[in-house]
Order: sequence, then C-alpha cells, then structure tokens
Amino acid sequence: MIPTVVWGTGNVGRAAIRAVAAHPALTLAAVLVHDPAKVGRDAGELGGLERTLGVAATDDIAAVLAARPRAVVYAASGDIRPDDALTDIGRAIRAGAVVVTPSLYPLYDQRNAPPELRDPVLAAVAEGGGSLFVSGVDPGWGNDVLPLLVSGLGTEVDVIRCQEIFDYSTYEQEESVRHLIGMGHPMDYQPLMLAESVPTMVWGGQIRLMARALGVELDEIRETLDRRALEKEVRTRTMGAFAAGTQGAVRFEVQGIVDGEPRIVIEHITRIHPSCAPDWPSPPDGVGAHRVVIEGRPRIEVTVEASDECENRSAGGNATAVGRLVSAIDWLVDAKPGLYDALDVPLRPAVGRLGRRPA
Repeated sequence: MIPTVVWGTGNVGRAAIRAVAAHPALTLAAVLVHDPAKVGRDAGELGGLERTLGVAATDDIAAVLAARPRAVVYAASGDIRPDDALTDIGRAIRAGAVVVTPSLYPLYDQRNAPPELRDPVLAAVAEGGGSLFVSGVDPGWGNDVLPLLVSGLGTEVDVIRCQEIFDYSTYEQEESVRHLIGMGHPMDYQPLMLAESVPTMVWGGQIRLMARALGVELDEIRETLDRRALEKEVRTRTMGAFAAGTQGAVRFEVQGIVDGEPRIVIEHITRIHPSCAPDWPSPPDGVGAHRVVIEGRPRIEVTVEASDECENRSAGGNATAVGRLVSAIDWLVDAKPGLYDALDVPLRPAVGRLGRRPA
C-alpha cells in the first residue's frame, strides 16, 4: 500500500479523498487543510463520504512531510497563488513524494514550461527523489489523451476540436466565475482568464502535447474571443444574482495552426444561464459536457458527461480530473524520479476497482 496525502479539501480535495480511499493500491496517510475550522475533522466527513476514515485533518505541513509519505495529491488552488503552490509542491517532492496535481497550468506541457517553473521542480526532484505529474480535465484528459485516442479511429483527420460546454451556474467557485472569467461584470471589464495570451498560457500546452503526439509542427498558436451580455437578470442557486447587461456568456478558441490552417482547436463555451447566446452550441442536457469532434473521414463525435455530489456536473468534472491523477500514482511510484506529462503517463483501466466498494 502506498501512503498518500491529500493536501487541500476544496472542490478537488473532496474528490481526491474519495479517490484515494477507493484505490486498492493506496492508503490515506494524512489530510492537510488551511482552514482552522477543519483541523481535527475526519477525512471521511471532509470528503463527503458516509463513513469515517480514521484520519483527522491537520494543518501541520512539516509533520506530515517529515513522515515521508510516498505520494501527495496536491489539491490546493494555484490559480491566484501560483508561487505558493509551486513552493508547496517543491517541499513535497523534496520529501521524496510523488506529487500529482491540477494546480499549475504551465506544467501540463512540462517540456515547454518556463524555466522559472520547471527549474525549481527539477532541482527538487534531484534533491529529494520525488516526481511530479500535472494534469486535469480541461486542460487535461479532455484535450490530450481522449482526442488523441479518438483520432486513431479516423481514416482522414482534418481538424481535432475539443470543446468544454458548461452552464457555470452549477459551480461553487464564485471568485473564479465572477472575477477570473468575468460573469456578472460589465462588458468593459477585463477578466484575467480572458486577457490576451492567458488562454494560450492555460491551454497552449495541450495544443503542443497533441501536436507532438500527432507528429506535426505548429506554425503558431492563435486565440479568438466572443462575449455576450445577459438580456435580463438571472439568479443562481450557488452564487446569487447576475444583472442584465453584464457578461453572461463567453466563447473562445485556442487554435494550433498547421500549414496556415487551424487544425488542433480547444474551444470553451461558457454560460451563466442557458438563455444567453442560445445560438452557440449547447450540451445535450443543457448543463455541461466535454466533447471531442474529429472532422474528417469518418466524422467522429464523442461527448462525455460526468456527474458527482448529487448529480452536480462541475463536481463530476473535478472527479474525473482527480481520477486521472490518482490512478497515475502507483505507475509514478514504480517509475524513475522526474517531471512527467500526459504523454508519458498512461491512462490505465480501473484494475481492482470494478464492483468494489470500500468497507
């Protein structure tokens, strides 16, 4: 059994606790929290399980890492604290742990990550003998292993298009939805996530990963952006009201240009209410989905819908990202210390988990 720590118990951390508890090769060694109110609470409660796990949450990072856990699922956010996240991850790698995380977008494509991110990780690997694998859902498996797998079914492939189409009213991340993405702000507000070059910073690595796997050279990476305003006020269960005239929908593309044409495309279509931008593509049930479209012969379309935590679609997406990461831990433990990406780490069947319910 591989002693594994879950660091953070938010939207991703809850799913990570459940995934570690369910994995037959892993044992939950500790849960690290930042909120003092969570210290001492049982991991099963924090993970939304209907049973206790006998592991009390702690905020003592030094003590947890001093115990030399073999693996760490780093679930704390890196969106608005990337420097802190990098420092935390480096500490865990120096303690000899295999670390898996969705928290540092530039390291999804670790070969092309900026030196100020890549070099400290490599130094930590050399010093402590740990490893790092960074992935998620989108960016993540939704625009690396899944489209690449499906592309292999085509005779002729003209364009690979990966779509995330979501109603963000189901999200419980108001800071990100309102301020990073701009929902509910005036149309002249500049959301950080939509600023020029930021989509490429987040999803460009996925474009490069797919190009590398497909054996093609990119001319460049381009971005497109469209935004729509709400025609009337809408109210959401999780985040309250969004006023008429404010941003209610966003559509952007990150395009990999090959021989002058967009051949590898990652597209996001995001709404705060289905009434906004009804002419744009919608998910089959109106809530949310990830879709891969292979334009060519034959035309292939694969739509993935995941739900968790009382049929919550955003929680389902988080759970699949965690599943990809946690399922990689035992492979990484057996591999050499290093910095890995999605083309290195195989997505494997759920060996030992079919029909299994933890006691």
